[in-house]
Amino acid sequence: MRFFMIDEKLEKLKDILKSLESVVIAFSGGVDSTLLSKVAYDVLGDRSLAVTAKSETYTKSELDDAIELAKKIGIKHEIIETSELNIPEFSHNPIDRCYYCKRELLENLKEVAKLRGFKHVVDGANADDVGDYRPGMRAVAELNVRSPLKEAQLTKAEIRELSKRYDLPTWDKPSAACLASRFPYGTEITAERLNTVGEAEAFIKSFGISQLRVRFHDQIARIEVSDNDMEKLLKNRELVVKKLKELGFNYVTLDLQGYRTGSMNEVL
Repeated sequence: MRFFMIDEKLEKLKDILKSLESVVIAFSGGVDSTLLSKVAYDVLGDRSLAVTAKSETYTKSELDDAIELAKKIGIKHEIIETSELNIPEFSHNPIDRCYYCKRELLENLKEVAKLRGFKHVVDGANADDVGDYRPGMRAVAELNVRSPLKEAQLTKAEIRELSKRYDLPTWDKPSAACLASRFPYGTEITAERLNTVGEAEAFIKSFGISQLRVRFHDQIARIEVSDNDMEKLLKNRELVVKKLKELGFNYVTLDLQGYRTGSMNEVL
């Protein structure tokens, strides 16, 4: 029954994409947008275009991954440059920060769609996103952007399962979020601070730890890793402390609650 439901949802996704006729996809190279791009390309061919935004909040490794994934899928891929830090409402980091970022991105994608002659812009929101705190969804509604995965009622687990079926390397990729999510609301976001967090996470990943966050609390770095990786991190703690202090942190801490998405929303 479970596989029947997934197959049914996949067919619904294909039908939705067919009805849209041509789409520009907000493509980050994450689990959701990669599956969406694969199915869109299978259904629409060159009437699908994946677009990735290069900005200070998006790491070079993620951009490189997106480029390789688009090549693997075969879909046309464009990279545009955006700078959320030029938007005061974003850099001041209010609780609805994601709205301003999402709107900036989608407005750029709408312009790409207009210039290239594509009818719709679509994003990778899924059925599990409905109940979560996601101010960016307001921008999606305001700009009439479609979310085919959500419309097909596909959950994250189902998207991973379909990704595995399609032999997409993202099927087991850890959930990602832009680097701005590492900062408590109200903490100013700057290019220097984004680089600091990005470099700290890249260093910790070098020890074979893939699912992590380095949360920025002024002089304190709060590291979140999965339960399975805590021992690995502690074995390398002296190197981690040395590196993060070189990056400007005075204190380096391990969050005993472990890795979790949206931990900055726990104070809301």
